[in-house]
Amino acid sequence: MARFIRLSPADNIALAVDPVATGETAGDVLARTRIPRGHKMAIRDIATDEPIVKYGQTIGFARGSITAGEWVHEHNVYLRDFERDYGYGANARQTEILPEHQRATFKGYRRPNGKVGTRNYIATLTSVNCSASVARFIAEEVNRSGILRDYPNIDGIISLVHGTGCGIDTKGPAYDLLKRTQWGFATNPNVGGVLMVGLGCEAFQIPRWMQSYNIEESTTFRTMTIQETGGTRKTVDAGVRAIIEMLPMVNAAERTSQPASELVLALQCGGSDGYSGISANPALGAAVDLLVAQGGTAVLSETPEIYGAEHLLTRRAESHAVGEKLIERIRWWEDYTARHDMEMNNNPSPGNKLGGLTTILEKSLGASAKGGTTNLRAVLEYAEPITERGLVFMDTPGYDPVSATGQVAGGANILCFTTGRGSAFGCKPTPSIKLASNSFIFEQMHEDMDINCGDILDGVTLEQKGREIFEEILRVASGGRTKSEALGYGDNEFVPWSLGATM
Repeated sequence: MARFIRLSPADNIALAVDPVATGETAGDVLARTRIPRGHKMAIRDIATDEPIVKYGQTIGFARGSITAGEWVHEHNVYLRDFERDYGYGANARQTEILPEHQRATFKGYRRPNGKVGTRNYIATLTSVNCSASVARFIAEEVNRSGILRDYPNIDGIISLVHGTGCGIDTKGPAYDLLKRTQWGFATNPNVGGVLMVGLGCEAFQIPRWMQSYNIEESTTFRTMTIQETGGTRKTVDAGVRAIIEMLPMVNAAERTSQPASELVLALQCGGSDGYSGISANPALGAAVDLLVAQGGTAVLSETPEIYGAEHLLTRRAESHAVGEKLIERIRWWEDYTARHDMEMNNNPSPGNKLGGLTTILEKSLGASAKGGTTNLRAVLEYAEPITERGLVFMDTPGYDPVSATGQVAGGANILCFTTGRGSAFGCKPTPSIKLASNSFIFEQMHEDMDINCGDILDGVTLEQKGREIFEEILRVASGGRTKSEALGYGDNEFVPWSLGATM
């Protein structure tokens, strides 16, 4: 008998755990066609236009009549709008926080402003794409020199460069987003020192940016422009000297015991498949519940990928205003995509569909499980500082590098990334823990994956896996290396969200 999972008594489909051949049975249902692993099979007859139900929720509608035992996917499912009950705060409940003496700890860097880092990098930031190469040259030269061997408390010199900074309206949203993102990375607790490199004539002027946040140059914050310094070679030499001068101060930071309440966990998923919503994502949600009970913070994001599941989050909103703000962001995305001749169901990607996901509603219901079960305490703009503890939501695109960039700018000091198809991703200065949704991809990409959640399909409970993930979060926060760090990922994944026209 083939292995299938029915996730809710209300479901009219079941998920194939393994590939199913025509003629195999699931319970008392005979498979009429081949069902790929991670895909769906009708477990009863479904009439034309009847909702397709998974997780006890509507994920689409039948294009025509579907017979029990048929494969259910793009060819016989369509999506249309339907009414949802937002029920603001209806399922909100008191969150129990553990007493201090029962809380877990990790070894982190306590910064002068009270924030705690899990890493200790020096970052070369850029005001504009025109200074990107120079910023990279500076970081590469210091890393290549071998001098960091004398400074063991420094994780490395990273260049966080981007493709904008000019050709933008200095009074528009593109400028504001870049300004906020750059400030967030400069002050992320995983960054111990900053060198900001500009060209000199760009729209995003470094002095204006510094004035916005009352920044002054210091022993661990330096700036320079290529034009004023005298060209590429002179700027690289000056930048290397500036970083070498920072090394003793940045290296003076030491890891000390810190409460888990100081962790700000970014939640990401990419390359999702049909297993993601039943293994890796809810297991990560179980870990989030453990972190929130410690007084810590988790940041759910990717607004286009909670579309269709937003009513489950609004029902957990701690206040009516929090729930309304989430719906406001959903409406903004509907308008944004319409203005660009797109639709929200352009997501899932081809890879998601090959993995068994049919509609954005199905993908979103699985993706939102990363947020666990506690109250939604705040809804934030992109790269806005994260000040609330508990589960919060940050409005970001679904594109992983852009989304994670906003979360790290908000203050995330550690990240968990679930994947079913096998996303390759890192996120300096914030370590990224990769969670595989199925055993096949964990074994296929074992050098990239940190934790296998596929064993949930073999009987490991979500609670057990959530505890394993939580313990891995503490290990990595204390300095343990992730697979993506060992491979060297993270320098190229700094991708600020760019809005508006490029002039």
